[in-house]
Amino acid sequence: MRAPIVLAVDTPDLEIAKRWIDATKESVSVYKLGLEFFLTFGHAGVQSIRNITDADIFLDLKLHDIPHTVAGAAQAIAALQPRFLTVHASGGKEMVKAAVNVLAHTEVTAVTILTSLSEEDLFEIGFVNPALESAVALAKMSVDAGAKAIVCSPLEIAAIRSAIGPLPHIITPGVRPLSEVGSDDQRRTMTPQAAIAAGASYVVIGRPITNAWNEGFDAMAAKARSIADEILK
Repeated sequence: MRAPIVLAVDTPDLEIAKRWIDATKESVSVYKLGLEFFLTFGHAGVQSIRNITDADIFLDLKLHDIPHTVAGAAQAIAALQPRFLTVHASGGKEMVKAAVNVLAHTEVTAVTILTSLSEEDLFEIGFVNPALESAVALAKMSVDAGAKAIVCSPLEIAAIRSAIGPLPHIITPGVRPLSEVGSDDQRRTMTPQAAIAAGASYVVIGRPITNAWNEGFDAMAAKARSIADEILK
C-alpha cells in the first residue's frame, strides 16, 4: 500500500530517476520533480516520468514573479498536467491567483516559508513576525486566492490547518525518521508520523530514502517500504 509520501527526485541523471521510481513505486504516492530536474530535462523529462508511473507528479518550480509572468510560466507547463505546481506565497495574492486562473487541471501549491530558514534567518531577510504567524498569514492569503495546497514546515501544520480548514492539502517537507532528525539542512523538522498526525496531507521525503540507492535497488525499496509502514501503522 502506498503511503502519503512525496519522494523528492533530486538527481541530474534521468535514468537514475526512473530507477528510483521503479524501486519505490509500491510505497510512494507522489514524485516531486524540482527546478534542477526541470531545467535539465524540461517538458520531455517530466513526460518521461509520467509515462512510467501512475503516481501523481509534483512539479516544484516555486514560481515567483509579477502576476503576468507567473501566468505565462504556468501556462507553459499546463499541458504536462502535474497534480501539484508550487508558487511562492510571498509573491502575493494576485500572483497566486494568476497561476490558479490558467491551471484548470493542476492544484496550485503555495510555499509559505522554506524549511531551511531559522527564525533568525527570517528576521534578517526582513520578516516582521515569527515563522508561525507569517506562515499562517501566507497560507490564508493563498487559499483565498484559490490555491488548493500549501507547503509549510511541520511546526506550522496545526496552526495552518486550523486557519484554512480541512480541504486544502498541506504538504510538508522537513520530515525525517527519528534517527535522522537534525542531520542536514532542514532546520524545522518532525517525524513523518507526527506530521501526518498534526494535519499534513503528504510528507516530502528525499535523502532518507534516496541515499539508500548507494546500497542498491533492493535497499532503496526496503527503505521506502519501512518509512511507508511507519506512517501507515
